[in-house]
Amino acid sequence: MYEDALRKVSLFSGLSDKELREIAMSAQERHYSAGTALFHQGDTGTGLYIITAGRVRIVQATDPDRAEEVIGTAGPGEVLGEMALLDDLPRSASVIAEEETTAVILPIWDFRIVLRKQPELALKLLSVLSRRLRKAEGRLAEH
Repeated sequence: MYEDALRKVSLFSGLSDKELREIAMSAQERHYSAGTALFHQGDTGTGLYIITAGRVRIVQATDPDRAEEVIGTAGPGEVLGEMALLDDLPRSASVIAEEETTAVILPIWDFRIVLRKQPELALKLLSVLSRRLRKAEGRLAEH
């Protein structure tokens, strides 16, 4: 049901339709009213969010004596929190709905169950992450 939304996630770009279906079975749709937080900076990452409708603001507090800084926005088709699927680090920013927003959420615990049943998925995901890392290192080398 949510395979099309998951197909847009670069982390899943190398997966087959069957693999996407397996992962999509645990996806859930959630609705947020304007001003509601999808998650907060410092929270434990519980999964990946794909915005399917609406718009969110991404804010980060870097200094406790200053206000949060808006570091970006996201809208339909954009993905937030995908690294939470792979690491257990706290959220690096807060995400707040600017308007009525709908998101498809892939919970970390369900995703990890699928990975344990199909370890070849982990290899495909490692390949995608490796390409991302090389690209990021290339950008850093340019500066």
